[in-house]
Amino acid sequence: MSVLPFVDEHAQVVDAAPEATWAATAQSFGVRGAGAFSRLLGCSETTTSGTAGEVGSTVPGFRVQRANPPGELGLSGRHRFSRYELAFEIDDLGAGRSRLRAITHAEFPHLRGRLYRGLVIGSGGHVFATRRLLRAIARRAEEPRP
Repeated sequence: MSVLPFVDEHAQVVDAAPEATWAATAQSFGVRGAGAFSRLLGCSETTTSGTAGEVGSTVPGFRVQRANPPGELGLSGRHRFSRYELAFEIDDLGAGRSRLRAITHAEFPHLRGRLYRGLVIGSGGHVFATRRLLRAIARRAEEPRP
């Protein structure tokens, strides 16, 4: 449970078992340009290290804090405008299907933080990016395995 204020929650039904959904979630970070963007924001994590989905590993903008396959992956991060947590929870729907939920908590201290919140949250950019990420994870999880 986060001590940061709740921001939002989004969900996506995935036509894949929880294990495949968890694997796709753990491997869905490292977007091209993320390192440069995270440096621009002053993120505490600006590089990829460790193994995807393992506690302590990093991707630009995030550090893995919790990893409980196939049900939960918890990330946290901070930069000059915010402290944040992004938790992915995977529910088994049976019949080889799962529900992937992305739950965001964050705080935006001081005037610059409030302005940043307005740009990211108030503009709808966060919702757009989160839903896009969930769809991309679902597509990856649903891909046939060789």
